[in-house]
Amino acid sequence: QVELEESGGGLVQAGGSLRLACVVSDDILTFDAMDWYRQDLGKQEDLVARIFKDGRTEYADSVKGRFTISKDGAKNTMYLQMNSLKPEDTDVYFCHARRTMWQKEIEYWGRGTQVTVSS
Repeated sequence: QVELEESGGGLVQAGGSLRLACVVSDDILTFDAMDWYRQDLGKQEDLVARIFKDGRTEYADSVKGRFTISKDGAKNTMYLQMNSLKPEDTDVYFCHARRTMWQKEIEYWGRGTQVTVSS
């Protein structure tokens, strides 16, 4: 069973920074893509950033230029550096990963970490 565990969330003032980490219990270099999603209570989760197996990255328009996604294969960890945080960035942030095994796509989710940005 693959486990994803997020950390690094917390309370920060607007304009501040946080770095989220997602530690995975398996070799992250086997994943086709890894993502950070965020979700407000009762709403659908939104994609924040994605990093592909080859290192390419994608970002939601709302975070471009402020957030940076990265990964460290040696530590089996994915990161999200969040700068210039805004109150609207307040959400629960989830780590997600997917890979193809036996011709089937398998997805994994972490339990989330709360990020709160005060104005």
